[in-house]
Amino acid sequence: MLVFIDDSGDPGFKLEKGSSKCFVIALAVFDDPLEAEKTSLAIKELRRKLKVSDYYEFKFNKMDKNFKKQFIETVRNFKFRIRAIVVRKEIIHSPRLRNYKEDFYNYIIMQVLKQSKGFIKKAKLKFDKRGEKSLRNQL
Repeated sequence: MLVFIDDSGDPGFKLEKGSSKCFVIALAVFDDPLEAEKTSLAIKELRRKLKVSDYYEFKFNKMDKNFKKQFIETVRNFKFRIRAIVVRKEIIHSPRLRNYKEDFYNYIIMQVLKQSKGFIKKAKLKFDKRGEKSLRNQL
């Protein structure tokens, strides 16, 4: 089992100084590593078809509607599940979580894994390389 983990927003709590109001952790869960490889290859082929870099990241909030549609069409027939957790940071009151972004980040990831209804077992976790390396390493 492979689980790809990505985040949106930032784990900081300086909400009045530009930190994001929400923090999201999303998981793409593949029961079969071969299916993950096939999906990855299809996405790579899509990048080439769209004439973008092999490292182009599909960010839906900034993406052209046509790119979105083609991305969804490309991955829709592959077998994987998505799990996500969205946190409104204003409701977090724990001083530990508010003051130590590494602890907050790790706590949220553990919550989305724990709340997976038992379907994530013996998984290899893969983190988005664009995230903060120190946070990934601590987790």
